[in-house]
Amino acid sequence: MDLFYTPPEHIDEKAGALVVSGDEFGHIVRVLRYVAGNTIFVTDGRGRSVRAEISSIGKKSLTAAIVSLERFSPPRTTVTIAISLLKSSQRFDMFIEKATELGVNRIIPMITSRTVSQPGAEKGRRKAERWKSMVIAASLQSKRLFFPEILPPVNYSEILGLEGYDMKFIAYETSLGPLSGGFSGEHILFAVGGEGGFSDNEVSQALRSGFTRISLGPSILRAETAGIFVAGLVRAASLFQDRNVHQNTTKQAGTHETV
Repeated sequence: MDLFYTPPEHIDEKAGALVVSGDEFGHIVRVLRYVAGNTIFVTDGRGRSVRAEISSIGKKSLTAAIVSLERFSPPRTTVTIAISLLKSSQRFDMFIEKATELGVNRIIPMITSRTVSQPGAEKGRRKAERWKSMVIAASLQSKRLFFPEILPPVNYSEILGLEGYDMKFIAYETSLGPLSGGFSGEHILFAVGGEGGFSDNEVSQALRSGFTRISLGPSILRAETAGIFVAGLVRAASLFQDRNVHQNTTKQAGTHETV
């Protein structure tokens, strides 16, 4: 089943219709050759899953009648990764794609003292638009109904001032403490440096700002690998915790029924 995207404002629940335009329209009509009467599955990236039937196809957009609509709750555990821009745009693109597939909720490209690539405001804005397209594509491929947010590049100092997180970690190669523990239901922020890692001064600033210094193991990971690693670790821990909760609930229910 293919999943397609349309912005939230293009879904009119009262009218019982939605509109798909842009790249998604081209993919549906010109690549997949859908016609009026075909069924499509659409999300707005904010938790709505819509089954709709194409009613009309124009030159630049299509209209579909909503057959059914489900609204899902956002995930209880959220992960934000602030990661330094990398010298290789391909490596950074790979991180965005894999982080999206692994369920990261927010990606913040970051400029630190050792960041090699430091785009100006306009170039940063253009990069963010391209990254957004990548996020949409990766979300649809992995059937995500909640798309991660990706921001234009920000300075490291702005990361230190972020609030609303239950846990804040900074990955540093000389740290001794491993990353472990429960993450279920928590709002988590990871800071990952680029080529050369963080400076000692940046680590000290992070510790004063409430971050915990962590180790990702004895080997030195590339920045994009470190970002993917922490995203995968939280996902694995959450899946394990959710499975244990499900098993315990099932056992309790079984005991009750037996009694």
